[in-house]
Amino acid sequence: MLAVIATLNFIINIAWFLVIASAIFSWLYAFNVINVNNNAINMIGRSLYQLTEPLYRPIRRVLPDMGGVDLSPLVVLVILYFIWYLLNTTIAAALLG
Repeated sequence: MLAVIATLNFIINIAWFLVIASAIFSWLYAFNVINVNNNAINMIGRSLYQLTEPLYRPIRRVLPDMGGVDLSPLVVLVILYFIWYLLNTTIAAALLG
């Protein structure tokens, strides 16, 4: 059972870093810090978008329009932290005794 908990922790950590990377990339793109005409940059941006958009989409439906400020990455990070904390404190403690 410890292997399942460790694997879930690993998946949560990957999702955490993907959300942070996506948010940073979107800021760099919005402020024209990166060259958007570069194919490698476009490929990274599309990949991050496709990996994180399924996490953001349900939250964007619920959140009100904030006038250009997207809070969905912050909400996703809070949910990921909650799941990680629940997994490591409550579920792991119950399973491991």
